Amino acid sequence: MNKKASAIAYPIQGLIKYHGLRDEKLRLPFHDSISVCTAPIHTRTTVQFGYDGDTARIDGKEASERDMERVHDVIDSLRQEAGVRSGMRMESRSDFPSNIGLGASASGFAALAVAATKALGLEMSLEEISRFARRGAGSAARAVTGGFSRWYAGTGDEDSVSRPIPYPKDLDLAILVAMVPAHKTTDVAHKEVLTSPFFKARLEYVPTVLEKMERAIRSGDWEEIGRLAEADTLLLHGITMTGSDSMILWRPDTVTVILEVQAMRREGIDCYFSIDTGATVYINTNREYLPVVRKRIASLGLETATCSVGGEAKVVPEHLF
Repeated sequence: MNKKASAIAYPIQGLIKYHGLRDEKLRLPFHDSISVCTAPIHTRTTVQFGYDGDTARIDGKEASERDMERVHDVIDSLRQEAGVRSGMRMESRSDFPSNIGLGASASGFAALAVAATKALGLEMSLEEISRFARRGAGSAARAVTGGFSRWYAGTGDEDSVSRPIPYPKDLDLAILVAMVPAHKTTDVAHKEVLTSPFFKARLEYVPTVLEKMERAIRSGDWEEIGRLAEADTLLLHGITMTGSDSMILWRPDTVTVILEVQAMRREGIDCYFSIDTGATVYINTNREYLPVVRKRIASLGLETATCSVGGEAKVVPEHLF
């Protein structure tokens, strides 16, 4: 077994986000979640089996011990599925900054799972592959199926999978990313939210808003998508801030962007902020308002990236080694 395979996957913006894991090893969440993939930024990963041991490089550096553990969480389960015991070489590169709340772990483990499945000769649907990607990063399940996707909490390992949500092809959603560098540790955040007095209330609230978000996506209502994602952002970070560790992941620039978005809305420029586990801000708008939104955010001195709805993770012919 020495077949080489490569795949690309797009990172995700959480729309109805997930926080907290009822099973940390299998990365099983407490509730469903919905996200949208953000293209053209992406991660490319190449995997080859047939080595004596396992090696992995991420963005030109040897994988850390923790990253290697997560790689093994994905690879070992796929090797077991394929009946293969040989070692693996992996190289992964993203064309955007990692660890600042842009979903690099989602695209990274999605690309890894798709490439490894191909290299091992396994025949699986993207929904099936999402189950294995989930073990590296929960959000990777949704990056596998791409577009707008819903990750189902399920009852266990077999049915905690991601499925795409159909949406109109003329959906007029433009996504501007305001990058705010700030190191964050998602695993710690997932543990801490369980200690917030508001976490139980979120579990009761989420089922209703999930259905509202899915209806908005299916009908192509980008404004409702933006409103719901913004409200979920405030609820989620309120829980993060009120956990036992009082984790405040935002930075001054994060708040500056939030206030600028609110100011633009008061002026009749429709746009909405959304923030995952980190400090970076997504601004959801449409093609008409995008130029002025981009100009206003750039005037704050922040680096920006313009994104649209990205597709599913896929095998590609170009390898990294």
